[in-house]
Amino acid sequence: MSGMDLQLLALLLVVVTLLFWRAATRERREYAQFKRMRSTGARQKVMRKWLAESVLIMGGLSAALLLAAWEYVPTALRDAQQWAPIAASRDFFLDTSLGRGIAIGLVVGGLVALVLPFILLRNTTPDEVPKLGDIGALLPRTRGELPYGAGLALSAGVFEELLFRLALPALLFGIGMGGPLAFVVASVLFGCLHLYQKAVGVLFATLLGLIFAYLYLVSGSILLPIVVHVLIDVRSLVLLPLILGKVWSKRV
Repeated sequence: MSGMDLQLLALLLVVVTLLFWRAATRERREYAQFKRMRSTGARQKVMRKWLAESVLIMGGLSAALLLAAWEYVPTALRDAQQWAPIAASRDFFLDTSLGRGIAIGLVVGGLVALVLPFILLRNTTPDEVPKLGDIGALLPRTRGELPYGAGLALSAGVFEELLFRLALPALLFGIGMGGPLAFVVASVLFGCLHLYQKAVGVLFATLLGLIFAYLYLVSGSILLPIVVHVLIDVRSLVLLPLILGKVWSKRV
């Protein structure tokens, strides 16, 4: 290995260790305490802390890794795009009328899927809505918690995509991992970040990570997975409590 490869490997080990430590101990312990909180003041204090940490830690890690591995971002993308399933998807969705039509249909269908549950479940409460993972406690319960839900959704969508779809795959590619495998490994690490949501949450997050990676590789733009990620989190952390939980009318 060259000196540059060893530096990238050392940086990778530090980042992975930090992420696993954060997911397996600190976040899980804090989340267990958060689930027992009943005071909205106490909940808002924790949510404010989580939002600040999301920006500082995830944003900082994203910036550090992108600075270190920036030269590998386009080459990792090109290498993964040459993988037969991704290349075929790009040819279909970008170069054929049928593919473009299906892509538009998927966009419309996705938007409908975000809204339809609120129509079908309008007489239920957020607690009664089926959830993939232990995320019920995260849902805002009062008007004052809504801005933090929106902030967490936005910061997660932006910084987690920059980290797990842009920076980490480039770093893994820089130490010699093939492009397709680099994106898969980064998606698995993304899933492990959700250990506090228990096994179902980890599996669902890993699947979402693979979908986000697919969107990035097929489109070639990181903006697409960022937007989709933000919309998914806004649905859970803003629309669900706002529409079904009617938290706008709950001030305390």
